[in-house]
Amino acid sequence: MRMTLATFTFAVMVNTTAIAAPTDQLSTEQVKAIAEEGYIYGLPLVMNYAVMNEYAVDKAGSQFKAPFNHIKNEPRLYTYQDTAILSPNSDTPYSVTWLDLRAEPVVITVPEVEKDRYYSVQLVDANLYNNGYIGSRTTGSQAGSYAVVGPNWQGDTPEGVGKVFLSTTPFMLAIFRTQLFDAKDMPNVEKIQGQYKVAPLSVFQDKPAPAAPPAIDFVPANSAGVKTHFWRYLGAALEFIPPTDDNQAIRAKLATIGVEPGKEFDMNSLSPEHQQAMAAGMKAGDDKVNQFVSSGATDVNSWQVGSLWGDRAFYNGDWLKRAGGAKAGIYGNDAEEAMYLLARSDSKGQLLDGSKHDYRLTFAADKLPPVNSFWSVTMYYGDSQLLVKNPINRYLVNSSMLKDMQKNADGSLTLYIQHESPGKDKESNWLPAPNGPIYLALRMYWPTPASDDSSVLPPGKGTWQPPGIMVAD
Repeated sequence: MRMTLATFTFAVMVNTTAIAAPTDQLSTEQVKAIAEEGYIYGLPLVMNYAVMNEYAVDKAGSQFKAPFNHIKNEPRLYTYQDTAILSPNSDTPYSVTWLDLRAEPVVITVPEVEKDRYYSVQLVDANLYNNGYIGSRTTGSQAGSYAVVGPNWQGDTPEGVGKVFLSTTPFMLAIFRTQLFDAKDMPNVEKIQGQYKVAPLSVFQDKPAPAAPPAIDFVPANSAGVKTHFWRYLGAALEFIPPTDDNQAIRAKLATIGVEPGKEFDMNSLSPEHQQAMAAGMKAGDDKVNQFVSSGATDVNSWQVGSLWGDRAFYNGDWLKRAGGAKAGIYGNDAEEAMYLLARSDSKGQLLDGSKHDYRLTFAADKLPPVNSFWSVTMYYGDSQLLVKNPINRYLVNSSMLKDMQKNADGSLTLYIQHESPGKDKESNWLPAPNGPIYLALRMYWPTPASDDSSVLPPGKGTWQPPGIMVAD
């Protein structure tokens, strides 16, 4: 059974070959407090490190995409079989590349994309900071080349590129999202994907390459092991997180319990009391993250409306907010790029559960989500936050499907959210639910600006509000 980030048991792991933790002078209360704070700080780093290993390092793994500085195009939408990340998007076929910026900048080249097709390239580093966007909203639909540089890079804008994006870490993930209108549109998406290019600056400029960076023997990691190997993964991840003014204090505290860059944490070196304190600290930290995710946004008709993703300035050292973003859905976009409205409860505040109820979500005729691009409602298992296996292989309902959906007599649109089919005559509007807890995400790509008459922005205070999810019984 896959161990998820939502349901787990905090276990004490033993590794007799690792380096001892210097906790002799710490009380159990101090160890617990450091573990709690360290868990909140480290959760996004560990989750990202595991995904990087699965996508770019472990070539034998089922989730492997491509080596560093090579792009992997997925000419398909994500399904229930994609398990490396939480709450995956099933709207836009992905292209992904992990950038190694240690030796030199890397250049991303994009083709011209028709103006009515949304696309974006999200640049997110190992701190889980969104460091910029290429695409419809920011750089437009025209073709262009853009340089991504590491934290130690100095110099002018390289010749031949339009803009420079700075990563705070030596490794960065670039996520390409290309809108798919319907199944017949896939060849058009594949043509665009085939024109996305990634190349080291020396290759892009046809100049001699600098010396290659040293090979790295990465500590093996995967998403299923985030909880049971948390401290080991965190020590490995910290090797690639440069010290900064805002993280030095927590890194110093982590060092006092033996969690340091390049050192393998040894739980077995701790006393039984300290081992239990470590587990209790992790549990307390995870409880805080879960509470933040459930209450850190504005409740609008039982939808959580807020924004948990952004750049370094957005977080400003608020590690709880960053951990909440990773837990709610790692690699989420800035609010201006995409808004994520999340729901686990119906309009009366009761937890959504497909084994107990059928539900209805109705948008008034003139109250569809206001966007410059498109919107969708995606179904996830309430415990694992993964896409739901179902008999019609439908994981979401989006605005591209409106032409094939039934409208009510007053022009409103009703979605049937339930485990069993509502009947053949209503299946065009059916969003299959699990036979158990439900987690829903309403995504709004390129939402209309706050200055418009109808907007979900600013998050939690916009003039447009989502309708409540009603029990159909």
